[in-house]
Amino acid sequence: MDGSQQRASDDDRRQVVHALERHTAAGRLNLDEYAERVDRTLAARTHGELAEVTSDLPADPRPDPEATAARSRAGQLGIAFALAFLALIVVAGLAALR
Repeated sequence: MDGSQQRASDDDRRQVVHALERHTAAGRLNLDEYAERVDRTLAARTHGELAEVTSDLPADPRPDPEATAARSRAGQLGIAFALAFLALIVVAGLAALR
């Protein structure tokens, strides 16, 4: 039996879904294509069926470094605002206790 007929695990399906997410983020798939392929991935029973889902896509999708950096900066800014707000609440609480 070749590897394509071996049963796929939940982890195998999860890895394909993550790859589809990266391909969608890179603009290779639209949301309808993504949803259809995720459905096929979750229903796949063998490695061969999983391979069919991504057969027309590059093997190693990489997200756009600039977009990744922008998301990272936005996340850091959000955390900074949340911490500042929390500090403000703590200071206001301490002032109210006096």
